[in-house]
Amino acid sequence: MKNSIPVLIFRSMRPKQWTKNLILFAPLLFSQNINHSPYVIKSLLAFFVFCMLSGCVYILNDLIDLNQDKVHPIKCKRPMASGLLKPAYAVAVLLILIVVLIGSSFFLLNTSFFAVAAGYFLLQIAYSLVLKHIVIIDVFSIAAGFLLRVIAGALAIEVFFSNWLFFCTILLSLFLALSKRRNEIILLDEKAIRHRKILFEYSADLLDQMISIVSTTTVIAYILYTVAPETVTKFKTDNLKYTVPFVLYGIFRYLYLMHQKNEGGSPEKVLLNDRPILVTVILYCLTVCYILYTA
Repeated sequence: MKNSIPVLIFRSMRPKQWTKNLILFAPLLFSQNINHSPYVIKSLLAFFVFCMLSGCVYILNDLIDLNQDKVHPIKCKRPMASGLLKPAYAVAVLLILIVVLIGSSFFLLNTSFFAVAAGYFLLQIAYSLVLKHIVIIDVFSIAAGFLLRVIAGALAIEVFFSNWLFFCTILLSLFLALSKRRNEIILLDEKAIRHRKILFEYSADLLDQMISIVSTTTVIAYILYTVAPETVTKFKTDNLKYTVPFVLYGIFRYLYLMHQKNEGGSPEKVLLNDRPILVTVILYCLTVCYILYTA
């Protein structure tokens, strides 16, 4: 049962990484619709569609990167890289899932969400085949994937997608993408180029400078958002500024884990395994809910 085809397919879809799709709920939270069941149901449907789409992308990546993953100290344990799952089975499941998911996103939600979901999947294909081999563009492509998730979350419930949400999402996503590249260089050392040729274009020092820029800009953008006139007018309070310490701590903690513990390559793993990060995210969400829904 442990190595049955359904189980191996499910493992290849990397359910632990589906936590990245939780960002789809940001528009629901900040549009103050979290207590309206029709909006919640639509957001849950959008979350499910993107979890399945993400799973399809991971299967596709494993097919494309099969040879490189075999030399990676961690990725070599994946079902296809380890030889437990035949690529032919993965291709068959992949085609079926794509047709079902794209169709369901069109009929269960709306055409705008369908367009973004399809665009997200096409972006992932372009990333797997071309974009991940172009320096700097590769990390922007990863960040774009997060941005499309947030846009899809807004379109699913048909609410306004603010400029502030755009800036904060793209900056935080770049921070995570650059951290991932740095972790790969440190973890793989001399094997880095064999695993991913684009890593030859980077160095730990260069990535540290980029990370410093985007982490600083992310904090500044979020601080400005909390006290911006349009934010105060919309929510009728400036109390969102009290959530800034959570954002600062979260970024500082992530930097600590990246530099002192050689972690940061998998944001979803950090979120699930690092208790201080998890508690910070929970407290941040609870504080935002209190400010937006009880003030």
